[in-house]
Amino acid sequence: MDPATTVILAALIIGLIYGSIGLLSGFCMMSGLRGWWAEGDGRLARTYALAMGVAIAASQLLAAAGLVDLGKSIYLQPSFSAPVMFFGGLLFGYGMVLSNGCGSRALVLLGRGNLRSFVVVIVLGIVAEMTLKGLIAPARIAMVQASQATVVTNSAPALLASIGLGAVPSRMVAAAVLSAILIIFAFAHAPFRKSPGQIAAGLIVGLLVAGGWYATGYLGADDFNPVPVTSLTFIAPIADALQYVMLSTGSTLNFGIVTVFGVFAGSLVTALATGRFQLEGYRSPQHMLRSASGAALMGAGGVMAFGCSVGQGLTGLSTLSLSSFIAIAGIMLGTAAGLRGALRVRPLATA
Repeated sequence: MDPATTVILAALIIGLIYGSIGLLSGFCMMSGLRGWWAEGDGRLARTYALAMGVAIAASQLLAAAGLVDLGKSIYLQPSFSAPVMFFGGLLFGYGMVLSNGCGSRALVLLGRGNLRSFVVVIVLGIVAEMTLKGLIAPARIAMVQASQATVVTNSAPALLASIGLGAVPSRMVAAAVLSAILIIFAFAHAPFRKSPGQIAAGLIVGLLVAGGWYATGYLGADDFNPVPVTSLTFIAPIADALQYVMLSTGSTLNFGIVTVFGVFAGSLVTALATGRFQLEGYRSPQHMLRSASGAALMGAGGVMAFGCSVGQGLTGLSTLSLSSFIAIAGIMLGTAAGLRGALRVRPLATA
């Protein structure tokens, strides 16, 4: 089997598992933060923290072993625009609250029969494509060019290396400290420790991120036809998947597109097998407008931030990229604004 085909098969398997786990566990950053901040239930937030810790540890072990060069990913580039990434994170986080979930969560819920998520996926994909290559792209490019900077240290390990530690010790220290903090935070919560399903979900999703790096960075390594080194992310892949569905002639499948299809299929099969499939729609035109507006903010913001709550919150963070910390800070702050305070997204009146 050639490397490109191997990567496609790996993407399908990773997507199927993520879709199934996402449906069974409710895995979602926004749901976790809402449960923790607004409802006092921190289990889902701990699940996400555990996934973060496992993703960092496993991905950095792969890099330290020389199996994957994370420096080839989009997250560890020598220049980036911190203001645009932070602003994109703000837009994405607030849009996530408006739409009641991120892009990956929308794919999972769509597999369960949630037609609201169909609108979210379509709008998110269209606006993401507009921001990448369409009407919004010139404004985004202008903002990036006006504010981007070239940095000598673009990751936490590079920061430690600049003060005298070797490359491998710097990587191991940074990964160990951050992953330990996240894992301890997860298991310090008694209700989480009593939730084996949530613990399993956090472990599996974290390993799926490392699996994506291994598939594209090692199994897909080919000097003549290299595969982009990437892992789980959903903004650009949803846009690419929509484009592939419409214009597949002459196009080729890639890791991101197949992952999107896999997540939907994994959720659909799991929903049918467990009796969870049920068609759902909007309660009112206002509900649809809010949801679509949130999807638009996620599409534009996710492109500016170089990823979503999964693409930056898990995959980007697993590289220990400094730009990912900036994007995640924006996503968290945008989510907080939507859940609490003067800009809080209030429940719609039901008639």
